[in-house]
Amino acid sequence: MPFIPQYGPKRVRLEEMREKHSLQDRVEMLGAVQHSQVRSVLITGHIFLNSSLTEAFCIAILEAASCGLLTVSTRVGGVPEVLPDDMIVLAKPDPSDMVQAIKKAISILPKIDPQEMHNRMKELYNWHDVAKRTEIVYDRALKCSNQNLLQRLSRYLSCGAWAGKLFCLVMIIDFLLWHLLQLWKPAEDIEEVPDFILSHDQDEGISQDNENQSLR
Repeated sequence: MPFIPQYGPKRVRLEEMREKHSLQDRVEMLGAVQHSQVRSVLITGHIFLNSSLTEAFCIAILEAASCGLLTVSTRVGGVPEVLPDDMIVLAKPDPSDMVQAIKKAISILPKIDPQEMHNRMKELYNWHDVAKRTEIVYDRALKCSNQNLLQRLSRYLSCGAWAGKLFCLVMIIDFLLWHLLQLWKPAEDIEEVPDFILSHDQDEGISQDNENQSLR
């Protein structure tokens, strides 16, 4: 039975569709779900459907995969980068393509082991590993060569006929604002936070805490 949580302002429309197609005994409208009850709801299902038109990271599909659900989602924003290919079926943000993706997900459901998926997610997304990957990203950013304003503007111009000009305008305004802030508060007057280096014992303690949280 499909569950529909968090229907928001489209509640009336969804209820009308359920009535129109006589699906009252096959579709349950849950409404808002307390955070403490999310796991209990998710583990009753097999497929998690995410139909977002815009999305950055989408923590919801991460929670669903952690509970052993196969995800069907629109291919928008950062969604394709969140889960391995065998844990998610991606579709265009179009109803007909979503239907085809759901059919594909149903066909591969017998191959899905919820416990194995949970164990893989626990390895992929533990805080210690996330911190390491974040550090790698910042290290790579620091190694990139600094570009002057003209070089950056030329890059933004290539983003599109209208978008490029808009990005350049925002960049110029930010650049002027940054210089005004430097005049008001010079960089040398700003106190820098010293580097915080963990001892070996502290690092092991944090790793143990993260492992305990993952087991809860």
